[in-house]
Amino acid sequence: MDLATLIPVLESTIRLSTPLLLACLAGLFSERAGIFDIGLEGKMLIAAFFSAAVAYLAVTNETWTLHLPLTDASIGLTWLRSLLPPVGWGLLAGIAASMALSAIHGLASITFRGNQLISGVALNFLASGLTVLIAQSWFRQGGKTPTLTGDARLSEWHLPFADSLRDVPVLGPIYSDLLSGHAPLVYLAFALVPATWWVLFRTRFGLRLRAVGEAPEAVDTAGVSVVGLRFAAVAICGVLCGIAGAYMATGLQPFFGKEMTAGRGYIALAALIFSKWRPWYALGACLLFGFLQAVALRFQNIDLGAFTVPVQVMDALPYILTVVILAGFVGKAIPPRAGGEPYVKER
Repeated sequence: MDLATLIPVLESTIRLSTPLLLACLAGLFSERAGIFDIGLEGKMLIAAFFSAAVAYLAVTNETWTLHLPLTDASIGLTWLRSLLPPVGWGLLAGIAASMALSAIHGLASITFRGNQLISGVALNFLASGLTVLIAQSWFRQGGKTPTLTGDARLSEWHLPFADSLRDVPVLGPIYSDLLSGHAPLVYLAFALVPATWWVLFRTRFGLRLRAVGEAPEAVDTAGVSVVGLRFAAVAICGVLCGIAGAYMATGLQPFFGKEMTAGRGYIALAALIFSKWRPWYALGACLLFGFLQAVALRFQNIDLGAFTVPVQVMDALPYILTVVILAGFVGKAIPPRAGGEPYVKER
């Protein structure tokens, strides 16, 4: 494979691995604090819908009347471009929607000490049905939003001297075509990897967060609120899932479609287990999954001479790897000791 063929594949790898990486880091914060979150998929999905819907409404720069589903009520929304561009409103709406589901998960898992896995699965079902219901009620397009254009989409950032260095052998195409020209949330996602490592392993907050996932009773004895730390982790998880969903609907694609996350939340969980709950390993795992998705999109019906690999097999590669990783590494990767267990303070 020559450089001209490899660079488009790697460029697609970066774009496709971005929502996986953000969701994986979201699960990392939550599970390091002892809160297992199967609901990453649902948070990304609802964030994708509200980011696309609000960005589309905001780009019109006029008053809209939205009819609330299942009711006769309606609300009027007036957007001011002078405060934020439409895509900015969409990003905030996606984060807010994701954090709302995170708050529900936190209440169920932390406050009411319910089963964390059941709560996460319930949120996935809730997001799956709610997004289609509201999308159909608002836009009447079969559960999807209208196509986003202009300021409703994330713009591409071009690195300095990208155009002038394009003709430099090898390094020029890598810098200009591979590293440059991505949406700002892509650069944010990759910058969050060292930031997450620093927060978790070099700050007092990170030490306490990891301790809550391993020995919450020791943290409680030291006078630190276990509930507060776990809610903080759940909130961070909601913010990162919101960014991931917003990127999918305003950057990776120009609209929201039914079930557009396509299992990425579960793939992010598999990457989290594969990485053994460590940020740098999570980056490698997400890039691996993103690479398989990029290969499936770029190379279909591969002819190997003796037989041809059908397109269905290529599309299934990321999910096959998910099953293989979960089957092969779930017994070797040791999760936080207090993960999945509600904490009951001793009196």
